Amino acid sequence: MPSAATCAVSHRQLLRRFRRSRRGSAALEFALVAPVFFALLFATIEAGTMFLAGQLLETITQDSARMIQTGQAQTASYTQSQFASYVCSQVPALFTCGGISIDVESYPSFSSIVINNPIDSSGNFQGGNMQYNPGGACDIVVVRLFYQWPLFVTGLGWNPSNLAGNKRLLTATAAFRNEPYSGSACATI
Repeated sequence: MPSAATCAVSHRQLLRRFRRSRRGSAALEFALVAPVFFALLFATIEAGTMFLAGQLLETITQDSARMIQTGQAQTASYTQSQFASYVCSQVPALFTCGGISIDVESYPSFSSIVINNPIDSSGNFQGGNMQYNPGGACDIVVVRLFYQWPLFVTGLGWNPSNLAGNKRLLTATAAFRNEPYSGSACATI
């Protein structure tokens, strides 16, 4: 049976050999750095995807607003659901058509435009009062599209959500004067 002194020496030798050995140090360092690296990687990917979605929503808004601005929607007597169908025909796979809220309002002048915040104090989207009033020739119109974008990487102190339930309200707006599609010239203001 080995003595206590022999065991202590063998433990010291084992500890010395362990300190000198560099095998596995890369795996240990990676294990320490990997969680932060992957969290930053996924947060960057999510932020980039969110900005891409916002830009796509802007493009859809501008293209859809052009239908109203040129009078195509008015002369074809588009209803709110028909205009929503037209908007949905432009939606890429990044969005679901049912998730897009559309608000179209007309105003007598640019100075009379009032844009209300669609998010209440509790962080809920107030999408129930969306209107469809494309106006007539030479009217001032504001077209707004909203989409509740889900967020997945919200840890490490980075949380861009502005809605309850880890969602970000993406908003795109187009403000313009309708063209004189009825044939008469617009009065200057």
